[in-house]
Amino acid sequence: MEPDLFTAAAEERQEKDPSSSPLAVRMRPRTLDEVVGQRHLLKPGSPLRRLVGAGPGGGPGPAGPSSVILWGPPGTGKTTLAYVVSKATEKRFVELSAITAGVKEVRAVIEGARRAAGGFGRETVLFLDEIHRFSKAQQDSLLPAVENRWVTLIAATTENPYFSVISPLLSRSLLLTLESLTDDDLKGLLARALADERGLRGTLSLPTDAEAHLLRIAGGDARRVLTALEAAAGAALDKGESEISLRTVEETVDRAAVAYDRDGDQHYDVASALIKSIRGSDVDAALHYLARMIDAGEDPRFIARRLMISASEDIGLADPTALPTAVAAAQAVAMIGFPEAALTLSHATIALALAPKSNTATTAIGAALADVRAGLAGPVPSHLRDGHYKGAAKLGHAQGYVYPHDVPGAIAAQQYAPDAVQGKRYYEPTRYGAEARYADVVERVRERLRGD
Repeated sequence: MEPDLFTAAAEERQEKDPSSSPLAVRMRPRTLDEVVGQRHLLKPGSPLRRLVGAGPGGGPGPAGPSSVILWGPPGTGKTTLAYVVSKATEKRFVELSAITAGVKEVRAVIEGARRAAGGFGRETVLFLDEIHRFSKAQQDSLLPAVENRWVTLIAATTENPYFSVISPLLSRSLLLTLESLTDDDLKGLLARALADERGLRGTLSLPTDAEAHLLRIAGGDARRVLTALEAAAGAALDKGESEISLRTVEETVDRAAVAYDRDGDQHYDVASALIKSIRGSDVDAALHYLARMIDAGEDPRFIARRLMISASEDIGLADPTALPTAVAAAQAVAMIGFPEAALTLSHATIALALAPKSNTATTAIGAALADVRAGLAGPVPSHLRDGHYKGAAKLGHAQGYVYPHDVPGAIAAQQYAPDAVQGKRYYEPTRYGAEARYADVVERVRERLRGD
């Protein structure tokens, strides 16, 4: 699996003429200090720092991590980190993709690594991209090499490794989670690409509105933002312009700049319109606003949080499945990221918009909070107080408490609320959807509690 003559020739040509490589490749960091974002993984003493710097001549050393699994969304630097580690340690670097490679290729790499280590004392870094695409048997083939340190495995995945990577391999590797790049991270990357000799060498400027659009369409993906910048820069140079205008960016990436400022009024206006459309059961309008947020590069976690709030605020017990649906969507979004997260957010938005509506959960806690803040609290009834400590009985605590499971129907007629709010009714159910059943239940329960 060493590079063949054609691959070696291509790499040599790229070294002599860097402009023949894509901008994202040319701007690939050469050291860990040039890596954008992922500060939590690059602190002094971190596993990646030790992997690069520990041991004679670099490398993990006896106490360093032998293999690493990098988990994160696309464009966050998984391949870059593997490349930097290999360059910094001057190890033999072999790259495989789980899309095209199989057990045969893995075994060939392992055999080559053993020969290189035995004959030349040179260690091998095996970078395996998209390891989640390997079957269990294919992942099993990596175990001997990882366990015996014949290779330093750096595996990359966009899917949750607890579900997609076999336990024996996971337990023998260090799992590092990469985060989506922030706008500040990407701004720094754009500035470097515009000025650096490996990039555009200061030949073009980038106005604020064009930069903002590039950030929106990037969605936290470094590769995407550099690819879009390169396309726009090429178009600007062809037109003889000295700056990359918003119009040029729009033309080259075939995508209109949506009027949407994630830190300004549009952010809140569109988010508000999404929730109000769901509340009003207009599924089409809700999907429109969702699409605007997605297309503008809104953080999918922000959208998912708003949907979870909506599920309780506007639907509640009228559809008890609404909140679990929204929570499941938020969990899925955190695992998969864009672009697939758009499907999950659409799923949840449609379900919430078409669900029966009730705001009784909102009004109930609002009324209860209003009473508490008005001073209507008072002492907890003595029979409800904690009786699990010495002397509680002498104080009358927990005395006379009726255990509901000991009575027919498991509802004991006794006072639960403090005297100040005894008899208050905070929850007033509607007759919409599944809440109609709760409306009947709550009246029967209240009657039993009063002893009627």
